Amino acid sequence: MILARTLGNVVSTIKHPAHRGRKNMVVQPVAADTITPAGRSFLAFDSVQAGPGDLVLVAQEGNASRQVMEAPRGPFHAVIVGIVDRVD
Repeated sequence: MILARTLGNVVSTIKHPAHRGRKNMVVQPVAADTITPAGRSFLAFDSVQAGPGDLVLVAQEGNASRQVMEAPRGPFHAVIVGIVDRVD
């Protein structure tokens, strides 16, 4: 899992059937200080109703993502699995 900050929603009218009704967001990995960018931004499906600017935990592995999304054959690679309250 990685720590990331949500940057915003992605809207797509034409998509794979497994993606219908699911929110997709742009996330930016961050360092433990929660401010410093730590890699390239990427897309992740939201399973926890995160909003723009939230600090989140992202599972970035296909099998884990498909399990969280309850879609064993769906094309998912990254999914937001938690909203972080604080990092000590």
